[in-house]
Amino acid sequence: MVSAHTVALFGQPVFAGVYLSGDYDALRWHALGADVVTSLGYVQLVAAIAVWVRLRQVWPFAATLALVAAETVQYFAGLDGALWLHLPLGVLTVVALAVLFIAVWRQPLLQPAPHTASAQREEDISV
Repeated sequence: MVSAHTVALFGQPVFAGVYLSGDYDALRWHALGADVVTSLGYVQLVAAIAVWVRLRQVWPFAATLALVAAETVQYFAGLDGALWLHLPLGVLTVVALAVLFIAVWRQPLLQPAPHTASAQREEDISV
């Protein structure tokens, strides 16, 4: 999820730049991209909850929650035309997601060792 989210988010400054260059149709692409990025952020949040519950690792959830909160504020700032907030928050979210992407792929999420009856018997035999 973090990979798809990153790809979608990295398109947003491109669409904004095209719009600011005078191609006013690009604003529609930027708005559509905002919908996609925001949706992927919430799906990533659900995936991070699953990681927290299944693997007992809270950091992906905490980082994603902070990122999604910033994206949500940015989304509504963009809708309201509050560019003084929308632009710097956009830079912050791109950087934050890039750092999260690197952290997830650099340090893979480890699964807890299965503790089954056969694993318990193997431990008893080896002791």
